[in-house]
Amino acid sequence: MSQASVAAEVAPPTTRRWWARAAMALAVAAILLPVAAAGLLRLLGLLAICGVCAVVIVAAVYWFLISRGVLRIVSAALAVLPVAVLVVFLLRERQLWVVIAAALLAAAAVGCGRRALRPSRIDSLMPEHPAPDVHRPFIIMNPRSGGGKVVRFDLQRKAESLGAEVVLLDGPVEIDVEQLARDAVARGADLLGVAGGDGTQALVAGVAAEAGVPFLVISAGTRNHFALDLGLDRQDPARCLDALRDGVEFHVDLCHINGRPFVNNASFGIYAEVVQSSQYRDDKTRTVLRMLPDLLGRGTRSGLRAVVGSETIADPQA
Repeated sequence: MSQASVAAEVAPPTTRRWWARAAMALAVAAILLPVAAAGLLRLLGLLAICGVCAVVIVAAVYWFLISRGVLRIVSAALAVLPVAVLVVFLLRERQLWVVIAAALLAAAAVGCGRRALRPSRIDSLMPEHPAPDVHRPFIIMNPRSGGGKVVRFDLQRKAESLGAEVVLLDGPVEIDVEQLARDAVARGADLLGVAGGDGTQALVAGVAAEAGVPFLVISAGTRNHFALDLGLDRQDPARCLDALRDGVEFHVDLCHINGRPFVNNASFGIYAEVVQSSQYRDDKTRTVLRMLPDLLGRGTRSGLRAVVGSETIADPQA
């Protein structure tokens, strides 16, 4: 169950065709402008220099990510230096304005293309169904998720005023969220909800699917990918509680990987290793830079084993 979807109307087919034509015209202009301004031979030379700079930058960034100490500082300098060299070269050749103008034209082309490819109605991709009456909703809230949105938007009080039983994940001891949800269903809960991140959402959604009760999504996480897919208000998670009084139901596929459910996406490899760090939530950038040398260094193995049909792939590059 979720809050009523946002059925935003977009441009009719005739208008979308004009957006598509504008995208094509802008893309052609972005290609022809450098040729007209610099000439074909001069442009090829410029592209060659840009290519060399790009290779140096990519290599320097890679060494920056896998190194520590002095080598990381040197790599950072090497990553910045080609950009300065390229800007000076373009200024000397009086071609910097051409590059900037072509980039703006390309960006405008992408924007027009996105407008042209929008579906007729957002809600046509996810049909709504009547929501069952709810008498004993049970909601799990994580006060630390999303930078403290549960407290900032007074979600506990508002949910309890609507008749929901609320449990906060604020103790020093780690709580088994799945068991918490199963116990609530055993006591008669006829709706399970989560105000927290996508990981917690997935665990409780799995229990709700097993028990055959609706699942309420409250966008109190950091990114709220699942709430975004549902069209919920990510700026004001309190609005999601309206579903307890006047909601609609969406039927959503629930997937599993290694026996664990997920509602939006599942990650493996370096990103999955990084986000499991206890320091990641408090300082994402420093945690990533600290862990990447070990995760990207030579001799590391992914530990991933994928089974595709009858074929087993051990330690794929991912």
